[in-house]
Amino acid sequence: MEKKLTYALFTGCTAKESTPEQLMSTYAVAEKLGIELVELSEATCCGASHLQDYDDFLSLVLNARNICYAESRGMTMVTICNTCQLNTAMTKHRLDNDPELKARVNEKLAEVGLEYKGTSEITHFLYAIIDDFGLETLKEKVVTPLSQFNIAPFYGCHNIRPSELQNETHGKAENPYNPNSLDDLIVTLGGVNVDYEEKNKCCGFHAELQAPKTAALLTGKALMGAMDANADWMVTPCPLCHLKLDTQYEHAGHAVGRDVKMPVLHMQQMVGLALGCTPAELGLKHHVSKVNFV
Repeated sequence: MEKKLTYALFTGCTAKESTPEQLMSTYAVAEKLGIELVELSEATCCGASHLQDYDDFLSLVLNARNICYAESRGMTMVTICNTCQLNTAMTKHRLDNDPELKARVNEKLAEVGLEYKGTSEITHFLYAIIDDFGLETLKEKVVTPLSQFNIAPFYGCHNIRPSELQNETHGKAENPYNPNSLDDLIVTLGGVNVDYEEKNKCCGFHAELQAPKTAALLTGKALMGAMDANADWMVTPCPLCHLKLDTQYEHAGHAVGRDVKMPVLHMQQMVGLALGCTPAELGLKHHVSKVNFV
């Protein structure tokens, strides 16, 4: 009998406001796999790596507060955004290794009746599927193998870097220069994995405000790399990467001097397709770069 997996779901902001199809597909996949997700409705923004630059201590208090809600439920927190994963896991790492800082944060949390204890683990939904549910078990659930598709994985930065934090959080080494988790997932689902140089590069999202030309160039190179490697579509575990790759293809195309538009799916949508979820359940109609192959 399969073990029932239950997580406290930290949705982050993006899946609620900008990429609703990601949240839809997360719940659709969880239902197919028998995973229970308990949404942390009290949680707030992780700071998006911008608050961290402005007020480091406030960002720690904010993220510790979110973790407290997972602790109160006695659950592992699961994230669906690479940047949320980074900021939440980094907060846990720093507080668990600095008693004085933890005490200062808890002094502020006490004002709202909370205390960070460090009892909940933090993981991304990608690794919950791979490490906790298991690829072999997932393979048994596939009803529609993705064998007709060449799929280009795009990892993004914050789920694989810094590598020390990633390895500590997930318990398995993920080489930031040659990651394999998303590649392995594609193969498990029957897809043809596409290897290309840009798969572990930055999408440009966090450089958009400060250096839009550089951001567009990063996006363009990622899309171009996947296209030149004969990919039918890209897949990413990060909604911020998805926004950049799915919606900014025109700017990216100008930056690299060619048309670089192609379908970009959320990791959960790819899993959902293989598990037999319908396009409506996965929110495929919400994409800017249209998904026409289902």
